[in-house]
Amino acid sequence: MTNHVVLYEPLMPANTGNIARTCAGTNTVLDLIEPLGFQIDNKKMKRAGLDYWDKVDVRRHDDLNAFLKTLGPNDEMYLISKFSSKNYVDVDYTDPNKNYYFVFGKETTGLPETFMREYYDRNLRIPMSDNIRCYNLSNSVAMVLLEALRQQGFPNMETAHHYENDKLKDDYDRPERYERNLGSEE
Repeated sequence: MTNHVVLYEPLMPANTGNIARTCAGTNTVLDLIEPLGFQIDNKKMKRAGLDYWDKVDVRRHDDLNAFLKTLGPNDEMYLISKFSSKNYVDVDYTDPNKNYYFVFGKETTGLPETFMREYYDRNLRIPMSDNIRCYNLSNSVAMVLLEALRQQGFPNMETAHHYENDKLKDDYDRPERYERNLGSEE
């Protein structure tokens, strides 16, 4: 099972850099569908991704059709859109025999309408209020990807790590500290 974040014609290097960092931290493949609104070596993008670019499996596709041709029979593709009525947390992402592709649209116009209509049953929504038009792209990626990874049990990821200068190191051997009721007044 492999997770993929797919960015359709991304425009903003900072978003793509942040998403690349998230992909590095989650062992997720980053698929970029061209044309890109920036050069891949853009300083802003590299700064946002910091020094993690060598840890990201980046795959570039000439266009949407070229990307679609890479999908196999066991691949599950989901389009993330504010126009869907199906919630992204209501999908099961745990089949170990499948690869999961989460497709996100261009920051200004989203995904092409014809593409969304063709894959109508594959559109998923992140719930939000009507106070905003949409979430930031890199935040949207993180929400959807972390839900899939949560369901999958965070494969090949540390769920705890102890650092030499750990701020909580004295508390690891005292689990009772975590058992107190945080809602009560003491």
